[in-house]
Amino acid sequence: MELWFTERHTANVKFSIRVNRQLFSAESDFQRIDIFESEEFGRFLTLDGYMMLTEKDEFIYHEMMTHVPMAVHPAVKNVLVIGAGDGGVVRELCRYPEIESIDLVEIDRMVVEVCREFLPQTACCLDDPRVHIHYQDGLRFIRACQDAYDLIIVDSTDPFGPGEGLFTKEFYGNCFKALHADGIMVNQHESPFYDEDALAMQRAHRRIIESFPLSRVYQAHIPTYPSGHWLFGFSSKKYHPVKDLDAARWRARRIPTKYYTTNLHPGAFALPAYVENLLEDVENVE
Repeated sequence: MELWFTERHTANVKFSIRVNRQLFSAESDFQRIDIFESEEFGRFLTLDGYMMLTEKDEFIYHEMMTHVPMAVHPAVKNVLVIGAGDGGVVRELCRYPEIESIDLVEIDRMVVEVCREFLPQTACCLDDPRVHIHYQDGLRFIRACQDAYDLIIVDSTDPFGPGEGLFTKEFYGNCFKALHADGIMVNQHESPFYDEDALAMQRAHRRIIESFPLSRVYQAHIPTYPSGHWLFGFSSKKYHPVKDLDAARWRARRIPTKYYTTNLHPGAFALPAYVENLLEDVENVE
């Protein structure tokens, strides 16, 4: 008998991966956590039945969340990461020796423990001495922060369940206050393709532009995420994501990547017409 993991993307679309075996399944205080092993994508993590990452394509998401802002900001020392209990964003940040401190805020301790055990590919740097893990709600944590970080990366789950509070106007406003005068915030911005996802993306974008003077959206193509077309948000008090890209400085670091390049960087902000229209519909609302 074949075992398949299936995620519903819309009422009419499902995405399935054939599974070799299930390695872990449990209910935490916040959500159901599952680890599966597959022939095509290796091990993968799901939360409440929704795909979070696979060993085969996680590098796309984590590189684009991390290296885009790091190639723009000239002096990142203190970073806040909200969500990201799998450790993938932390792994990419730890490639930068100039970073002095990384605060990782994850609401669910079990996610971190499970990823340490079953997904060492992403969780490999969680014990770096610069990493400080706080098992707290991200919305509550950020309320107490002011002028504390050069970079905030919001690696949230979808805008319901434990991640719902990370898509509010209050949350983005508190992120703005928690950043230094030249700080950058990057967030996962959902997919623009299916109607329900597009509405969630528009709501998030509207709330961000109410707080940040400069906000741009960029994209990557991730096979196991709904439609394969995924967006990220780049919001800043000072830096433009393309005009302030310092490609020579970033390349001099010689950081090994499989997706991100400084040539790709400007092109990621060149969005398809239908996505531009979705964003303009939100930005033009008074």
